[in-house]
Amino acid sequence: MDYKSAWELQEKMLFENVGKKIPIGQSTYPMVADAKNTSTTHHLLFVEHSPVYTLGKSGNIQHVLISETDRLLKGIEFYKTNRGGDITFHGPGQVVAYPIFDLEKFYTDIGKYLRNLEEVVILTLADYGIKGERSKGETGVWLDAGVTGNQRKICAIGVRCSRWVTMHGFAFNINTDLNYFDHIIPCGIPNKKVTSLQQELGKVMDLEEVKIKLKEKFELVFSIQFM
Repeated sequence: MDYKSAWELQEKMLFENVGKKIPIGQSTYPMVADAKNTSTTHHLLFVEHSPVYTLGKSGNIQHVLISETDRLLKGIEFYKTNRGGDITFHGPGQVVAYPIFDLEKFYTDIGKYLRNLEEVVILTLADYGIKGERSKGETGVWLDAGVTGNQRKICAIGVRCSRWVTMHGFAFNINTDLNYFDHIIPCGIPNKKVTSLQQELGKVMDLEEVKIKLKEKFELVFSIQFM
């Protein structure tokens, strides 16, 4: 699915959930004590995008290294988004996960939510014999996070939250063409590499298998069951 269509779908789901949390005639929404009784619905979307660079709301446009002319010639779209984070790439062979969750049914802590998204990917990587790690002060999932010169990012994370309903999420490089990252400073972090599951294991991976594992890890980490 193209990026804009997926963004619009997420916002539709987010606004539907936010609307359920705001009683008619009130400008405020239920406090946390009442949140578990609301009729909001959790959604988990997995998607592959056509090639696109997206810049987070606090991102630096200087981290885009390719000219608009060259970008268009290469068929790469560009969007400034309302998620957190800086510049990243989405494209074929990458699993992008968009959780539209009502965090008031879990906890009201964005930091904990980000760590749990990382945990979903770390547990999935472990199924493939790869040790995923966190890097202090840098949201996402890394390999060899503590080895100077060999740190490489395999999953970027950027989210938005409105009245504790989330959207956007993470981009997990599976069979991604990593050459696209040469035209940006990924996540605004210079001198660090980007990698993929295919590059680490030396073979083309089954995306559907990865999605199944990710779904299982979401259910484990968030203690929920998807249909």
